[in-house]
Amino acid sequence: MTSSRTDDRAELGIGMVGYAFMGRAHSHAWRSVGRFFDLPFRPRLAAICGRDRSRVAAAADRLGWGAWETDWKRLVERDDVDLVDVCTPGSSHAEISIAALEAGKHVLCEKPLANTVAEARAMAAAADRAAAAGVRAMVGFNFRRVPAVALARELVAAGRLGAIRHVRGAYLGSHLLDPELPLIWRLQAEQAGSGALGDLGAHAIDLAQYLAGDRITGVSALTETFVRERPLADGSGARGPVTVDDAALFIARFAGGALGAFEATRFATGHTEGLRVELNGELGSVVWELGSLNELRLFDATEPPATQGFRTIQVTRAGHPYAGAWWPDGHAIGYEHTFTHEVRDLLHAIADGRDPVPSFADGLQVQGVLDAVQRSAASGSGWAQVGN
Repeated sequence: MTSSRTDDRAELGIGMVGYAFMGRAHSHAWRSVGRFFDLPFRPRLAAICGRDRSRVAAAADRLGWGAWETDWKRLVERDDVDLVDVCTPGSSHAEISIAALEAGKHVLCEKPLANTVAEARAMAAAADRAAAAGVRAMVGFNFRRVPAVALARELVAAGRLGAIRHVRGAYLGSHLLDPELPLIWRLQAEQAGSGALGDLGAHAIDLAQYLAGDRITGVSALTETFVRERPLADGSGARGPVTVDDAALFIARFAGGALGAFEATRFATGHTEGLRVELNGELGSVVWELGSLNELRLFDATEPPATQGFRTIQVTRAGHPYAGAWWPDGHAIGYEHTFTHEVRDLLHAIADGRDPVPSFADGLQVQGVLDAVQRSAASGSGWAQVGN
């Protein structure tokens, strides 16, 4: 039996560069978003791009893409691609994103926005120019789209915490404990820009600023590389230098006066993906942890002292941000849903003719914080101002 339903929405052709971890996550988002959300466009997975011919062909088949390319420039030039999704190492973010924007293609670019402030500044400028012609750009800080995180932002914006005094952000991992783990691209500054700082710390920085509704203006930092040489990935037995940080610690000051403390590491034994953000205000506090993705902990200092205490909110009800599109009340969702929410919000921003958030300007600001952390740690002299 065939359906008589017609769909007169315009198609939006999606082209993706990259097919590894983030490529798989984004592919799932593009495939599923129209199944659960009402959208202004029908996203179509037009083409995926990767340098290895056999692997990208296999990825196209497995992930549901209609075609594949081995040169990202050809993907950008395709008439059936309206939006370019950049899921590559940071070293190519600027070149691909700017070319796509100048070709009139919308862009979604993974975080961190770039490897340097100069690259991020050029990307933000390109996004500003493109916006004048109705072309939109967004950086992919997906954890903003966790329903519990979005609820926390609503509570802070509504004044439930009062003035924010302290912000704490940490992303603890143990990805590199094995000293014989090969020298992958994430361990090379020319490709990744930084190590745990940009890969993990960027998430904590963005979440902290997003939830606080405020921006970091200065930092004082320490970084360390614990394993300074690793085997080359080619299996030759030779070793090469690790040129990024394994861990970063820094304190920060926010424009509104709040104090911040941040940690990002790939050497926290016992932790896998330990992302945590806490805000303390004059009227209350909130805590969110990735390990309890669907929960938000709230302390309300205005309650009677006899009943005060942190309480856990299960953020799975239809009235909570994003949650109503999925399952009946009380049913949890997962990490992959954050990317679905991300592309949903991007499509609505494009249709509404407004800049999506987080914008490339937001990505530039986070890049400025990463840069200040690196400058402070390298100088050993303490405070570094955040500048874009």
